[in-house]
Amino acid sequence: MARLKVGIIFGGCSEEHPVSVKSAQQVARNLDMEKYEPFYIGITKSGAWRLCDGPDADWENGSCRPAVLSPDRSVRGLLVLEKGRYETISLDIVLPVLHGTLGEDGAIQGLLELSSIPYVGCDIQSSALCMDKSLAYIIARNAGIATPEFWTVMTDENIDPDRLTYPVFVKPARSGSSFGVSKVSRKEELLSAVDTARQYDSKVLIEEAVVGSEIGCAILGNDPDLAVGEVDQIALSHGFFKIHQESNPESGSDNSTVIVPADIPAASRSHVQETAKAVYRALGCRGLSRVDMFLKDDGEVVLNEVNTLPGMTSYSRYPRMMAAADVPFSEVIDRMVSLALTGKSQ
Repeated sequence: MARLKVGIIFGGCSEEHPVSVKSAQQVARNLDMEKYEPFYIGITKSGAWRLCDGPDADWENGSCRPAVLSPDRSVRGLLVLEKGRYETISLDIVLPVLHGTLGEDGAIQGLLELSSIPYVGCDIQSSALCMDKSLAYIIARNAGIATPEFWTVMTDENIDPDRLTYPVFVKPARSGSSFGVSKVSRKEELLSAVDTARQYDSKVLIEEAVVGSEIGCAILGNDPDLAVGEVDQIALSHGFFKIHQESNPESGSDNSTVIVPADIPAASRSHVQETAKAVYRALGCRGLSRVDMFLKDDGEVVLNEVNTLPGMTSYSRYPRMMAAADVPFSEVIDRMVSLALTGKSQ
């Protein structure tokens, strides 16, 4: 039986480029080579596309060839520059291992839709909605899901610091990581925090600080058949949780420990998982996502954010939650591919 030709796109222009490379390395380690023929397409920080041998740490300096994903549906694959001429490589499916801007916001999904190549993960609309936290909150609220109180600040728009109750969090509205996020405890800190967030997005989100445990739920599937991983929990020693900004993430976070399964009652665990599925459905997600939430002392679950292409590194939360539910990462890959090709779980 012929192997599936899988294009694995990684790297990218966002601040999450290094994490994307590490995620692709973990995918490469767990890919069943009897089932798949991988084609690794690395995107440099400047936006150049390269077909390379693999996502090793020094991939940009290795044996790479210029390549682009053709939007022409008659090609359905790559155009690769070889000795002054372009050759074509057909692809059966694409696995985008991209995080943040241009990876989770619908951009790469739009290109793949033009190319008519099946791809893993959420579609254009759900990717864009989940990337914009303010829009995700509005839709979640309309579906009866609790969210923090929030305010948006657009380019050149000001907000009166006296109208808020502190503390608040200030963050880029459309970003997939903790870059540009600040916790503001006093009104004198607000405008500086807004300026910091604007380094990453012209649209800034200010939201109330929810008092509760930070928890997450991994989801795999297409509605109505959704599988959930074990719920995880963030235990902080100080500060607030910052994703992928640790000095040495493989050895653990500077200020947090991820507990899997979460140390919460069974009833709370079920409530968290059901809320995560409700969020997933309300936002039109498919394939996979990680839903981050808060669990308050009174049992209420409040949405934090949805990551449509969550980290897949050795230390990332999504694969750890699925592994705790007895779904190893190699099986996660198989099921993601199957979902993209058939719309059904294996």
